[in-house]
Amino acid sequence: MQAQNHPLMLSDKMREVLRLKHYSLRTEEAYLGWVRRFVRFHGGRHPRGLAENEVRAFLTHLAAVDNVAAATQNQAVNALVFLYRAVLEKPLGDFSQLLRARAVRRRPVIFTRAELARVFEGLTGTHRLFAELLYGTGMRLTEGLRLRVKDVEFQITVPCGTTPFLGMMTMPSRMK
Repeated sequence: MQAQNHPLMLSDKMREVLRLKHYSLRTEEAYLGWVRRFVRFHGGRHPRGLAENEVRAFLTHLAAVDNVAAATQNQAVNALVFLYRAVLEKPLGDFSQLLRARAVRRRPVIFTRAELARVFEGLTGTHRLFAELLYGTGMRLTEGLRLRVKDVEFQITVPCGTTPFLGMMTMPSRMK
């Protein structure tokens, strides 16, 4: 039986291009979500039939009506630019005059040492170890969840000071 060549749906084509370019799965999910919202906003019309004005209308709607954060609007811009440039091969114009969502200045929340100690005291076993690992390394949650044993490299650091072995060590020639 001969295989039929069906044209790929837009979402399948976009997923294929994102994976070829080694984008993360989270980025893939977010970009596909923005394309779906964009298509729904324009009544189900295919993006190939839409142009810069329709993209601008959608992005302005996000800022003015949906009141999204600036980072959210930027993610939507990136998703649509990727769609048109890499998937549809129909680059969009300049978006410098676009109505932008305002970035909200937030002060970072920083725990005191006592508050941090209370958080760790409330955890036990594997959960505590994992929380301490994330906090101590600065990893994000998904980075910690994907961590494998072969990704961990142990390093022994000898503090500066007097050690009986320093006198017997020789420096590599490149460091002399």
